[in-house]
Amino acid sequence: MSVRLSAKPADREHNFGHGKIENITATIEAVLVFSAAICIIYEALQKLERGNTGIDGLGIGTVVMGISAAANYITSRYMFKVAHQTESAALHGDALHLRTDVWTSLGVFGGLVAIKLTGLDVLDPIVAIMVALLIIKAAWGLTRDSFPDILDKRLPAQDEELIHHVLTEHSHAITDYHKLRTRKSGPIRYIDLHIVVPRDSTVKDAHSLSHHIGSQIRKRLANSQILVHIEPCDGLCEGCHLNCQDTTVV
Repeated sequence: MSVRLSAKPADREHNFGHGKIENITATIEAVLVFSAAICIIYEALQKLERGNTGIDGLGIGTVVMGISAAANYITSRYMFKVAHQTESAALHGDALHLRTDVWTSLGVFGGLVAIKLTGLDVLDPIVAIMVALLIIKAAWGLTRDSFPDILDKRLPAQDEELIHHVLTEHSHAITDYHKLRTRKSGPIRYIDLHIVVPRDSTVKDAHSLSHHIGSQIRKRLANSQILVHIEPCDGLCEGCHLNCQDTTVV
């Protein structure tokens, strides 16, 4: 549902679209995973405190956990692939949720096998706590990846480096650029910046240049919406032409 809602186009009330629904969903998913881990740890500690209560149905339990781990691994692997292709935070969150189920199932599977071989029922809550710690680690990773985008965190350094590279390639046509700002909402990257062009440039030439720079950035960073603000050179560079000798790009 969140993927469908986040794909809705921008409207009068949401000028920048609905992409952050995915980030909110992924964060909620992380909270649910955290909660599950805490419940597992609580129940395991309760069992350790009560002592040996016995475990029944080890055989069928082991089979079920093995099948569950295999099914969740296949599903989560495919979802990770689609999430990477679409840059969907919600799909990534759900894939990670399923992958934690794989770890849980494998942990339970191993614990049941160990209990059956050793007869030590105390291994059950110990394995449960270990699995819960793995789940907490996964939930923290999901929170770290999804929540910052809600606060308009800048794009990763490697993405911004690609933008700088494009602008450097056009240093023959612009005299400077500044006020680069980036953020991400769902799978969409929002990029805006100011470029400085020679003051004798025509509006048509400056407009064409801004479109060309935007298209070059989009070739390197898919799903990008780019806003370029054009400013005239202050005229201090000699001649103030396209090939100003004192021009530097920062």
